[in-house]
Amino acid sequence: MIILFGPPGSGKSTQGRALADKYGLSWLSVGQILRETGKFNETLKNGELVDDETVVSLMNRAIARANADGLDVVLDGYPRDKKQTEIMLADDESEFFDRIDLAMVLDVPEDELIARINLRGRADDTEQVIAWRISVFEQNICSILPLLEGRNIAVEHIDGVGTYDEVFDRIDMMARKYMPELKEVFNNTDAKVIENDANILEKSYGE
Repeated sequence: MIILFGPPGSGKSTQGRALADKYGLSWLSVGQILRETGKFNETLKNGELVDDETVVSLMNRAIARANADGLDVVLDGYPRDKKQTEIMLADDESEFFDRIDLAMVLDVPEDELIARINLRGRADDTEQVIAWRISVFEQNICSILPLLEGRNIAVEHIDGVGTYDEVFDRIDMMARKYMPELKEVFNNTDAKVIENDANILEKSYGE
């Protein structure tokens, strides 16, 4: 199992989905799972967050379903914060942390993130909102990574600056380093299809 972290504008959802497609893995994001339940549409529409206990429970079930289908998983920015991580750590019966092969963090300078987000042209992407979202990610990742490393989970930082293919190649190389058993099942050269699909499913939940 791979976790891919990245700040808003880093392209983590696009890259994570591409990695999953290439190796026949299941790509799971919190936003995707919440939308599939059909129970939280109003909450998400209002930009609110679902409580951490519910998120952890739903994600655990989604991971279990994927594993039951014989699929390994790429997690999109999950766990999102310290609270979610601690909930899972407190579950003595959970095998979540034992199943993680690698956690990757996409590193992108703040000015580059702001430039990318501004290109999307969303009305709610004001300079203040963007800076706040990036700050929240930085606070969260600084609290999560020590907990993962405390469970002897490999954490690798990936240069997230460059073309789509350049960044993907770095992610792909690191994934194969830690999971040499990966077998390519799909080679998608149409990055735009994956990007649009990932963005529709994720909708930047919690970012």
